[in-house]
Amino acid sequence: MKRLKPDQEIFSEIESLCLSENIEAGVILSLVGSVKRAALRFANQENASEIAGPHEIVSVTGTVSKTGCHIHMSISNGDGTTIGGHLLPGAIVYTTVELVILDMSESHSFSRSLCQLSGFEELTVTTK
Repeated sequence: MKRLKPDQEIFSEIESLCLSENIEAGVILSLVGSVKRAALRFANQENASEIAGPHEIVSVTGTVSKTGCHIHMSISNGDGTTIGGHLLPGAIVYTTVELVILDMSESHSFSRSLCQLSGFEELTVTTK
């Protein structure tokens, strides 16, 4: 659905696309490319870690909507070492990013609400 260019920030571009395209319920089908810097929150950590690149994006998955996005990303360096975590604002495109989102807004709506079990804003799915 969109190609991101060098120096664009990935998370905000996804949020912006969801707003401009009025995506109420979407799933990232593909996000391939490279980053010169990534911002990932690792498991059971409170804050993001900034990882200097360049790195290839080797895997991304996530639920997205105009009301919030939850995205995980794995990146690999020049030696093939791969790390991943929860994508946060601060991931900057190196050469390109090709983004494809499946829009399911005709049949569903995604929102986020505080979950008493996890303490986080979690996905709420509504069928239309």
